[in-house]
Formats: sequence, structure tokens, C-alpha cells
Amino acid sequence: MPNPELATEIEHFYSQVIDEGARLSVSADGRLELLRTRELLRRFLPPAPARVLDVGGGTGVHARWLVDDGYHVDLVDPVARHVEQAARVCPASLGDARALEASDASYDVVQVLGPLYHLPEPADRWQALSEARRVVRPGGLVAAGAINRYSSLFEHTAYAHLHAERMKTAISAILRTAVHDGKRGFTLAYFHRAEELADELRDAGLVDVRVFGIEGPAWSILKAVEQHAGRDPSEDLFESVLTAARMAEPYPELLAASSHLLAVGKAPA
Repeated sequence: MPNPELATEIEHFYSQVIDEGARLSVSADGRLELLRTRELLRRFLPPAPARVLDVGGGTGVHARWLVDDGYHVDLVDPVARHVEQAARVCPASLGDARALEASDASYDVVQVLGPLYHLPEPADRWQALSEARRVVRPGGLVAAGAINRYSSLFEHTAYAHLHAERMKTAISAILRTAVHDGKRGFTLAYFHRAEELADELRDAGLVDVRVFGIEGPAWSILKAVEQHAGRDPSEDLFESVLTAARMAEPYPELLAASSHLLAVGKAPA
């Protein structure tokens, strides 16, 4: 199929509004997201040197540590600005998660850590996950990231403005529809529930699916401290929040409190 087009508002957001390369380093909850994503993926990755396709890999933030760990990484992203930056880290090219140019069964790992955020239509998410399954080898790993349905509730409480009528209306709409329309702040986005994300991986033909809360149930405390104390959270607070994320893993009911979700599954052998 021809490469589908990227929504105009998403292209604008990542090309002109936000520096995606800095997102996971400029805030405490961003650092927590990076640390935990790396920690969780390392549990499931095959030994290096394995071939990893980083779909929607942005500027190469995750590709960088994978390359440092000895993996062969190719990155695909629909934003030209991202591809230009990622090319300093690994081979990078323009492409769409829904129409990958890679051959069938050509990678040991396919990670889709960003595309599902910005595909509000179920058919598009299915297509992206089906493409990941197509290009990963039998028994290979597919890892998919998602924004948690309830993350904005915690985030805007930390900002201390959830009680404002305009904000209540906006967040209520996200909770009700699972979609952020991109008119204010963040761009067009879809917000998953954990069980929904797991079902989407299974519907795409993946097996042994597991879902993790990346930042855990206490991440918004870090954001609240940064916003209202005017300083970085202490290392003790950061370590406590990190510990809470790790301790929460056996309890599925706590998945709803995390900011981001990570699902892992395998292609049938």
C-alpha cells in the first residue's frame, strides 16, 4: 500500500513546536519514562547483536542506548526533522508505521513506541501493529508504547489547574472519547486503557502479550514538585517514585495510574 499521510497537526507539532529529542531529559518524569522504558525492554530483548527496527523512533533517543548496547538499529519516522537528527545515531529513513518498507521477517525486534499515540482510528493502529508483526521474525519481539487513558487526569492535577472549568471540560472529553483533538497543548492523540492495548496486540496476531505501567503510580508527584517548588525533585524522591513503579508491576489495577504503557508480545514461532 502507498505510505499514508501524516496528519498536518502532528507534522507541525513535531517539526515546529516541540523538540522531541529533549523531551525525555528536560523533566524528572521524562527521565523516569526513559529509564523505565529502557529497563523494561532490556528484560525482553534478545542478546546483541540483534536487528531492531525502531518504528516512529523520533530523534533516536531509544536507538542511542540500543546502539550502545550493541544492537543493529534501523529507525523509521514520518517527520523529516526527526530523521535528520536520528541519522547521527543509526541508519534512519522517512516512513510510516502503517506501510513499512522492510521485508517480511527481517528483524529480531520491532519497537513501536510512538505511532500508536497518534492514530485515533482503530484500523490504523491495527495496520501499524500488523506491519510490526509482518517484519519481525517468527518468535521475535514486538514492543508497543501508548499514552494511558487517565494520564491527563494526573498531569493536570499536578499542574494545579484541573479545577478550572475549561480544563475540566477538556480532560472530561479525553476520558470520555480517548482522543485529544490537538487544539491546545499536545497534538492529535489517542489514549489507551491497558486491557485495550493488550487486545490490540493480540488482534494483530501477537502472543504472550504483557502490559506494564512505565512510570508507575507516583510519577505525577515529580511533576508537581517541578511545577510548584521551582526546583528539581530530590534524588530520594526520584528513587522512591522509581521504586513505586517497580513495586506496582504485579498489580494490574495500578496500571491506570501510570502516564505511559508498554506492551510486549511475540510473533508466533
